[in-house]
Amino acid sequence: MKLNTKQTFFVGLAFLSICAFWQVYDSIIPLILKNSFHISDTLAGAVMALDNVLALFMLPLFGSLSDRVHTPLGRRTPFILGGTAGAVITMLLIPLADHLLSLPLFISALLLVLISMAVYRSPAVALMPDVTPKPLRSKANAIINLMGAVGGMLTLVLVAVLVPKSQKPDYFPLFGATAAIMVAAVLLMLWKVRENRLAEEMRAQDPDSREESSQESPEAASADSGKKARLPADVRRSLIFLLLSVAFWFMGYNAVTTAFSKYAQTYWKMEGGEFAYSLLIGTGAAIVSYIPVGIVATKLGRKKTILFGTALLTVLFGAACLFTTFNPVINIMFALVGIAWAAINVNSYPMVVEMGKGNDIGKFTGFYYTFSMAAQIFTPILSGALLEHVGYVTLFPYAALFTGLSFVTMLFVRHGDSKPAPASSKLEAYDTPD
Repeated sequence: MKLNTKQTFFVGLAFLSICAFWQVYDSIIPLILKNSFHISDTLAGAVMALDNVLALFMLPLFGSLSDRVHTPLGRRTPFILGGTAGAVITMLLIPLADHLLSLPLFISALLLVLISMAVYRSPAVALMPDVTPKPLRSKANAIINLMGAVGGMLTLVLVAVLVPKSQKPDYFPLFGATAAIMVAAVLLMLWKVRENRLAEEMRAQDPDSREESSQESPEAASADSGKKARLPADVRRSLIFLLLSVAFWFMGYNAVTTAFSKYAQTYWKMEGGEFAYSLLIGTGAAIVSYIPVGIVATKLGRKKTILFGTALLTVLFGAACLFTTFNPVINIMFALVGIAWAAINVNSYPMVVEMGKGNDIGKFTGFYYTFSMAAQIFTPILSGALLEHVGYVTLFPYAALFTGLSFVTMLFVRHGDSKPAPASSKLEAYDTPD
């Protein structure tokens, strides 16, 4: 069997549209909350956590619903089309609410766009394994993640170019351009991807993949779990410490990504969309680091690579505390942040699922996302409260504290560190969770 790279590229366009939106969301919504509606940092953190709260129950819900439908367009495509349509319409209400200074309209638009995005995230991710034979899914997932990174970088460039240096910027061009990217990506996917035909071809090529999707049904998982012996105590202890590490580094990293736009403008006195260049450099460095990180992990092991990443993040976040205004050195630091995050992100999810059996992957994936999402719900609120009541000077010490804690808890992880076999293709080094 050989992976159809061109086909996988078109399948990945749905994930590109998702990541394009989230980059704008993380960059611009905090600025609107602060500058237009004068929302406190604590409350703004709660607003920024809404997407993760909704994700905890909506992603499994719509993933499961898409498992059960059968239409002429396929199982996933209707959700992708409907979710994208809802998202691009409601997201255009956000700059309108900002222009009118209407907080009720803004909150309503935000809730509607978050629900629309949740409608199609799980189906978009599930489409790849639906049309890809099991032995080729690692390579395919690499392409999907690369497409997502491209989407994020596209909108970072838009932020840098389209957000003016003014007291009251007009966000219509930015949201309009982002909506255009999302629509173009999904329409191109619809034109090139015939889901039902591709699924039939895949089942004919790989019968073992028949009726399998990227998400296990809750009933099957429940029935199966009752037959399994509990994890040995030492493995369970390693899993607990690893999941704590996941929560801690997401608390540190997400605090910075969520608040960085307003931190850069308020504390470092950057103007307009200038802050996006630092984020763009960090994202680009992460992308080009995946292959070297994968090679290093095969030689040193996942745990040591993650320890390097958490230690480097802690040092970099600690060093960022020394800057009271923007300095070009900060862009170099963000490039190193991207490398550190790649070292963590490439290896952490495989370590979690390594501790379970092959048919436990869905359950252990659930463990991973539960801890990462819970951290991203909690940390914008806690870090936001510190920003509001103590000062913006707390952001990077807060991040350094939690990434430092993740380094400590990782020291107690003793399992999940089997060294992977060398990838048959360099793209496999990019294989990370969506």
